[in-house]
Amino acid sequence: MEQALASVGTGPLLARDLLSSADLTRDDNELVFARAAHLKRELRADHRHAGQPLAGRTVALILEKQSLRTRVTFEAGLDQLGGHALHLGEGIGFGVRESVSDVARNLERWVDGIVIRTFAHSIVTELAAEAGIPVFNALTDDEHPFQALADLFTLREHFGRLQGLVMTFVGDGNNVYHSLALAGAVMGMEIRLAHPEGYGPNPAIVALAEKLAAANGGNIVVGRDPRQLAHGSDALYTDVWVSMGQEDQSRARLASFAGYSVDTSLLELAGAAAVAMHCLPAHRGQEITAEVIDGPRSLAFEQAENRLHVQKAFLVESLGR
Repeated sequence: MEQALASVGTGPLLARDLLSSADLTRDDNELVFARAAHLKRELRADHRHAGQPLAGRTVALILEKQSLRTRVTFEAGLDQLGGHALHLGEGIGFGVRESVSDVARNLERWVDGIVIRTFAHSIVTELAAEAGIPVFNALTDDEHPFQALADLFTLREHFGRLQGLVMTFVGDGNNVYHSLALAGAVMGMEIRLAHPEGYGPNPAIVALAEKLAAANGGNIVVGRDPRQLAHGSDALYTDVWVSMGQEDQSRARLASFAGYSVDTSLLELAGAAAVAMHCLPAHRGQEITAEVIDGPRSLAFEQAENRLHVQKAFLVESLGR
């Protein structure tokens, strides 16, 4: 693998957008995982990288949603590999100050790629359609593909495989669940969702995930009872009950999601070898207990670290020289 990794930027991801987890095949994911594992070992061993495959590359970061992990991991990752992140803050004003098309047509003349974290998924798809440079979805209301890549890489590190693993997502059928369902289906996993009534996933995304699962030996299960669906799971995954932009729904959501917390009893029901996962930020005492997220079976902070490694891997395969 080390010999194969020596050739930078010649893989199937070269100059490609990443808008949805469904954009990536099994081979694409494996390519990113292999590169990420190499970069992770190298950084941990030497606190630096031997090469600078992103030297001379500039990536614009458009972060319309508040961020810790996304901004730090993309900025640090680009810096570690010789590139430069240009943080544009929250003031682009798509559709107000300037059209999405004009933003795309300007940025393509100045930078090598665009990382965008925004609200409506349509902004990302339009930006990608109009820009002559790669566009990378760092979160929309519909999907969170880099998070799913990091999560699956983390599971692969822990269990040594993905095919046949069972992950149960407890809570909202949200953007993180959507990307996990799509990516997990491609990798032959069973992805379950236990959600309260009225908080289910997008039916079109579930239908696509089911199609991908059927083609790759995976399975998609959607239901209500977290205890029933947790049984026999390799991983229990949860996310905040109230996301950015949903603050006005806080009271209703907290009431609806009562009983959907990942606690010790639910983790034990999953199995003795089951792990707990969370994309962070976490609200201890709501969607997950402190005992679980800070306990020995939690992979939450490994997931957070692996955002750095998979994003670097993807950027190298997409923009590297």
